[in-house]
Amino acid sequence: MSAPIFSRVVIVGVGLIGGSFALALKQAGLARSVVGVGRQQANLQQALELGVIDQALPLAEAVTGADLIFLAVPVAQTEAVLRSLAPHLAAHALITDGGSTKQDVIAAARAALGEKFSQFVAAHPIAGSEFNGAAAARVDLYQARRVILCPEADTPAAALATVRAVWQACGAQVSDMPAAQHDAVFAAVSHLPHMLAFAYMNHVLASDDAELKLQMGGTGFRDFTRIGGGNADMWADIALANRKDVLDEIAHFQATLEQLKEKISSGDRAALRAFIEASSQARRQWKI
Repeated sequence: MSAPIFSRVVIVGVGLIGGSFALALKQAGLARSVVGVGRQQANLQQALELGVIDQALPLAEAVTGADLIFLAVPVAQTEAVLRSLAPHLAAHALITDGGSTKQDVIAAARAALGEKFSQFVAAHPIAGSEFNGAAAARVDLYQARRVILCPEADTPAAALATVRAVWQACGAQVSDMPAAQHDAVFAAVSHLPHMLAFAYMNHVLASDDAELKLQMGGTGFRDFTRIGGGNADMWADIALANRKDVLDEIAHFQATLEQLKEKISSGDRAALRAFIEASSQARRQWKI
């Protein structure tokens, strides 16, 4: 199906993810009006000046009569935001989100929305950068990027189809995945890498010659630590929301690190080379 044209789209959290969603919808001609909601007035004013949104309003006023609501807030805030907007939600309105964890978000939506849960479709766009705020929004952020939808057994087919069509209109490649599988997969390929980058940066900062090491860091250091510049509130919420899967991945990684340590300690070049080559070959063949 083709995506409908929405009279009012509400973006709760006008940063990189929410702002880019707004710009993509505008470019696709799917939003007659985009209303932004947020706690930082300076960011909302910048979003207005940049044309990311058309209007900034308090949450209750913004969602009254809205057709589509996109939550781009830290996952820990999901339930509170949904409880606040639920009384003002029109019967025809759809809600979706951009949270990096899904089991907790779905549980929050059920608790906050009650019988209106059928209006919610959980989603996770696999896109981002280390930059935040409305100024970081890009119209092409979702072009050829994956978006995962996590429908429940009671998610209406029409709601799912509409949200799928919206993301496809933004240029995304959309697929479905059970929420539990989603959280396990992204603990490995997203949440763990971020935790490692944070840990490594703190490891360097704790050394006596940290300033010198930072001055000497080259492209390898830059590439490895790029995601270590992520938003602290967002990533703390993600790690805690998905703590079981994240802790499992940390434990598995520690075991792999011990294997590497043993290969170096033993001086077994052939074993060490094979370990590195397996990684190198897989990385060269990998395509996003």
